[in-house]
Amino acid sequence: MTQPTSLSSGGRFSEPTDAFVEAFTASVNFDQRLYRQDIQGSIAHATMLAKVGVLTDMERDAIIQGLKEIEAEIEKGDFTWSVEQEDVHMNIEAALTAKIGITGKKLHTGRSRNDQVATDIRLYLRDEMDRIGAELTRLQKGLTDLAVKEADTIMPGFTHLQTAQPVTFGHHLLAWNEMLQRDYERLEDARKRVNLSPLGAAALAGTTYPIDRLQTAELMGFAGPTENSLDSVSDRDFAVEFCSFASLLLMHLSRMSEELILWTSAQFNFIDLPDRFCTGSSIMPQKKNPDVPELVRGKTGRVYGHLMSLLTLMKSQPLAYNKDNQEDKEPLFDTLDTVQGCLRAFADMIPAIEPKRDSMREAARRGFATATDLADYLVRKGLPFRDAHEVVGQSVAYGVREKKDLSDMSLEELRQFSDAIGEDVFDVLTLEGSVAARNHLGGTAPDQVRAAAKRAQTRLRQRG
Repeated sequence: MTQPTSLSSGGRFSEPTDAFVEAFTASVNFDQRLYRQDIQGSIAHATMLAKVGVLTDMERDAIIQGLKEIEAEIEKGDFTWSVEQEDVHMNIEAALTAKIGITGKKLHTGRSRNDQVATDIRLYLRDEMDRIGAELTRLQKGLTDLAVKEADTIMPGFTHLQTAQPVTFGHHLLAWNEMLQRDYERLEDARKRVNLSPLGAAALAGTTYPIDRLQTAELMGFAGPTENSLDSVSDRDFAVEFCSFASLLLMHLSRMSEELILWTSAQFNFIDLPDRFCTGSSIMPQKKNPDVPELVRGKTGRVYGHLMSLLTLMKSQPLAYNKDNQEDKEPLFDTLDTVQGCLRAFADMIPAIEPKRDSMREAARRGFATATDLADYLVRKGLPFRDAHEVVGQSVAYGVREKKDLSDMSLEELRQFSDAIGEDVFDVLTLEGSVAARNHLGGTAPDQVRAAAKRAQTRLRQRG
């Protein structure tokens, strides 16, 4: 009789798996990163089996001790992974059986690799989401701290990438923080749906053994067990949802990257990034390239691709588990790695930004950034807004011809467009007067920026 090459082959097969098929279907090369979670789930399962009388206490203890020894071997690099054993689960079970004998084969009682892998992925993703949350918090802390320092720093605000109105650099940084705050809230919300235990669903219909799913869920730190065995083993919504969160997060980091790249250019010259976040050119010695934000911008497409990959993977699968689901791990793992790398880079880089305040201010003076302030001034003097809009348009046209900003014009020059303009107009045409006038919740006035940063910092501290 031909011996099976893997514990999972059992007695059904009359010939060994083709060597190519064995390698083609194996997942151990990438799912071995689940080893800690696989062992954690197995220890919980063995503990529960002993409680309900399926295992003896002696068998439970032998299994748990063996699993802990295997975990130590893996972490020291002394464990040999085998493609013949297909995946992380069978590699660990085979090693356990070799270590403690037939008792090792009893560990799989009352479960299937279907609910086992679903449990492992949820455990792993939950741990990684917590790490991502910590890095996101670190990035937000850096942003809000910098916003406080730059609450009075004036820069141009843009629409259509054209100078629109003066804002403060601190206000702009807090806009980035608002994006990331929504991302953090999405991450927290998604974690609730990750944090449910599918263990006990077995292959698809549950098991005939008297298992206690509440206990295993509690032992693994889950909020509770999933409700339906069919859905438990076939659901990958949580992975898709994480990749959706990741896509939004990377979209935000990419928008931030684009602005950082523009701002470091000679044409803008708003900020400087420390040399450690940049590289030079192989041929042009004067170049200092903003490689970190450029690479984050590029990696965004990679994460979008993984989201589409998972959506496409799941769209035609009938219930319950299918081998297709093996393809969920590489996109998910790479998304996790990419997100963590991008967040770490940004959390390190943002506090190190060196604003060029004089350049920002000079840029805000160009482009008639206080034109809207002049229109608002005229409205307060009694002109209908549309008439005020026309007066300001004429003033700007004059400024373009004479190459003068509104704040550089004399009172006589301004009054040729409206008799309503008085000496007090210069209070609103200055950059400081413009930003200070936006003194309401959400506005760019320095006092509002400091208050908003303080509220954001309080939220960050409350995360614990």
